[in-house]
Amino acid sequence: MAAHKEDSKKLNKRKLSPASKPGPDGSSTKKPKLGSSKVDDYKGKKPFKPVKKHGKSSHGEDSKQTKEPLSKRDRRIEAKELAEARKMKRKRHYSLEQELAKLWEKMRKRNIAKEDRSKLISEAIQNMKGKIPEIATSHVSSRVLQTCVKYCSQTERDVVFSELRPHFLNFACNPYAVHLVKKMLDSASKKQLGDFVSSLRGQVASLLRHMVGSVVVEHAYQAGNGTQRQELLLELYSTELQLFKDLSLIKESRLVDVIAKLNLQKNSVLRHMTSVIQPILEKGIVDHSIIHRVLTEYLSIADKFSAADVLEQLSGPLLVRMIHTKDGSRIGMLCVKHGSAKERKKIVKGMKSHILKIAYDQYGSLVLACICSTVDDTKLLTKIVIRELQTSLKDLVLDKNGRRPILQLLHPNCSRYFSPDEMTSLNLSIPSLSAKVGAESESTAEGNPETNEESGDEENDVKEDTMAEGDETEDLVEGGKKDPLTRRQELLVESGLAESIIDVCTENVEELLRSNFGKEVLYEVATGGSEGILFPSLGAKLNTLHEAIASVAAESKSEEPGKEHVFDHFHSSRTIRKLILDSPGFAAVLWKRALNGKCSLWAQGHSSKVIHAFLDSADDKVRELAKKELHPLIKDGVLKISEHKEVTKKGKLSAE
Repeated sequence: MAAHKEDSKKLNKRKLSPASKPGPDGSSTKKPKLGSSKVDDYKGKKPFKPVKKHGKSSHGEDSKQTKEPLSKRDRRIEAKELAEARKMKRKRHYSLEQELAKLWEKMRKRNIAKEDRSKLISEAIQNMKGKIPEIATSHVSSRVLQTCVKYCSQTERDVVFSELRPHFLNFACNPYAVHLVKKMLDSASKKQLGDFVSSLRGQVASLLRHMVGSVVVEHAYQAGNGTQRQELLLELYSTELQLFKDLSLIKESRLVDVIAKLNLQKNSVLRHMTSVIQPILEKGIVDHSIIHRVLTEYLSIADKFSAADVLEQLSGPLLVRMIHTKDGSRIGMLCVKHGSAKERKKIVKGMKSHILKIAYDQYGSLVLACICSTVDDTKLLTKIVIRELQTSLKDLVLDKNGRRPILQLLHPNCSRYFSPDEMTSLNLSIPSLSAKVGAESESTAEGNPETNEESGDEENDVKEDTMAEGDETEDLVEGGKKDPLTRRQELLVESGLAESIIDVCTENVEELLRSNFGKEVLYEVATGGSEGILFPSLGAKLNTLHEAIASVAAESKSEEPGKEHVFDHFHSSRTIRKLILDSPGFAAVLWKRALNGKCSLWAQGHSSKVIHAFLDSADDKVRELAKKELHPLIKDGVLKISEHKEVTKKGKLSAE
């Protein structure tokens, strides 16, 4: 026990630091600091809080009393009351949700009368009044609100809009409320839509970086008029246009014109747009048309390296999600034209298993046509593009958009098959990466020797800078390096695509002749394609196709009221006429199989155009075939000649 007490005394004894150990006489050996005082000892320490005395102050006013801390019992009671209040709130919300769900099940039926539905909607809106912002973010009740907005009257819709208006920006990023916002935009009046677009001012760039918020901006962009679209776009171009609303009222829509009109600094605009675009591309939010438009405008002013950087980021699977819009398809074609061989390979590989879907799209088909006339790696194109097209050739040939890649190979850049706007898109290029711009700048430099000497040092500096990145920029050539005819030969003939197309045309001759879109593919195939590319290796197949067309034309007139002969049909008669004018071989086969001795039967109506084609042909042998039989019909007035051709025909007849 004694030993235990001694140990406890040693443990309880205070440990003294070496500096504070007592000296031999019992006094402390610690040296006091110079200038130290009691005041210095409290320096840096938190002062004690003065004790507040109750009662009146010296000025005669009542001093504020400190709130006494709650006891454990009071805290328990307060927490219990708070929990009960929350429980009651949840219970009321749950009961409201159940009530709204019952009304929703009734109002969303298709066979319900309009009057009954309007009553249910009015009841639901009345129950939701004052709680609409809370209901809009609920994954259950928000659907009820969407149905109410869809079918309610304009007055009720205005009530909902006024209650939601202060919360639009918060709702734009909510995964449940975003659907309600879209419904509100679809049914909004002009004033409400204008108010909504104005509420987005200053937030467009941040919303476009948000996966959910970007959907709302795109919906507003699609629903808005030209002025509202311009307002949303201009905010992404420059900080000045974002801050000053008056500047966004200009009429110019192209960024180059906006910069010239407002005297903006091009470098400043480029920096601002880069800061807006880069986060969007990094997150992969590239599905929206407003982003496609911004990228198109950005590439129109971007310098060589900025443009190449954007093309590199977009080249690949990301591009497939962009080419469904007009501006998106233009960006896709620019990536194909100005991208390196490696980037083009990424683009084609990214389209794997999506080729048919792209081909049937209005704008995606233009990108495919551009790929077929630009990419030099024909083995890769055959493996990915051609093989997938061959799986459903008949449907592609009969489709308005699906036939475009095939027509581009048969007859490249033909204005008959592409509208002027589409031809503009196919011929589009990036100014800073275009070879034409470089050639013009060189010619102007040669024409001005003074400026050439002055800028000699600057050019040397630029050359030194670009030499470091020579490997990256050398391949940025507009278009492919391979000869276009060689590329077409490899993709169309050597891949087996042409043979498959001829087989499809032979098997479905009559259907293609009567089709508004299929007839053009049939015409190009039957004439051998541009520059006669199909004749050297597939001449026998083409003769079989000519025989198939002539055999359909040789059929007798049907007495059935619903079925027209191919000579009387609007589309087929004009296609056969064009074939007679442009293919002497087909004209000879047709005359021998279908028209020899039967021209008097086809001298009236649409079929007369077919008969006239033999006389209009530039080939002497074709005209000689029909001369003996058609001249008597013209003299007897059975075969009539149009007024604008009558003089020339009489001259030819007299000469003959």
